[in-house]
Amino acid sequence: MTRRVVITADDLGREPGSTEVILALLAEGLVSASTLICVSPASSRAAAGAMALGVLPRLHVTLTGEGGLPSWRPLSAAATVAEPDGALSVDPFALGARGETKDVIEESQAQLEWMSERGLVPEAADSHAGTLYGLHGRSWLAEALQWCAGHGLAFRLPRDAGPYFGGPLPPPLAAAHEQAVALADSLGVSIPRTIATNRRTAAELGSYERLRDDYLRRLGELPEGTSELFLHPSREDAVAGPDGIVRAWETRLLRDPVWHRALEREQVEVVKDWWS
Repeated sequence: MTRRVVITADDLGREPGSTEVILALLAEGLVSASTLICVSPASSRAAAGAMALGVLPRLHVTLTGEGGLPSWRPLSAAATVAEPDGALSVDPFALGARGETKDVIEESQAQLEWMSERGLVPEAADSHAGTLYGLHGRSWLAEALQWCAGHGLAFRLPRDAGPYFGGPLPPPLAAAHEQAVALADSLGVSIPRTIATNRRTAAELGSYERLRDDYLRRLGELPEGTSELFLHPSREDAVAGPDGIVRAWETRLLRDPVWHRALEREQVEVVKDWWS
């Protein structure tokens, strides 16, 4: 076996600034994949940009909004995924407490159809803000895997979750993860070997070099098989608060010669997906 990695730019369509940066990175060949948010005002522009580049993004199932942006609204009439004003909540724990399974799947289906109607029939899905995984209360992971199986979609669920969480999972979470991996295999839903991303704030990192060193470490630790590194590149001024700094650093990383030399040195093959 060889080590392969999908380098994904998440959140295409989040807002114009991030969309512009991600489309540029795709055009430059600096990322090998992207995920598309379908519920924001920038989604149509993002979909058109991906189509023009011949890029097929994955569906980034989005069930919550984000602070500092105009409200995002669901594409379906699924009542429990929205606030009383009809907008998606910016609090994933509110969704975890309120969301009903039928509504979560109905909204996921509406977003899948939105992409398909625009000529972008996705081959895989994942979850914006981790809401489907139960990271903020109720989990819809089993239902999401069954939904993916029904549509022939791969899903971002790591076979080995350690690199994402930074170590062994607590026993209850480890058991739930093991069951989910077994379910994915039984349903024929393709999943990556492992996944990794930056989960630290700008204050915790302290500098661009710390973020780069962390990604270089993650790259060196990738196991045999096909894994995924997913980033959230953008411009600093496009994302409110200190999160914009980290997103700008991730954009810088993807253009950094040190990063590209490391890819060559580690002999990690960059690929577009983990399922073909």
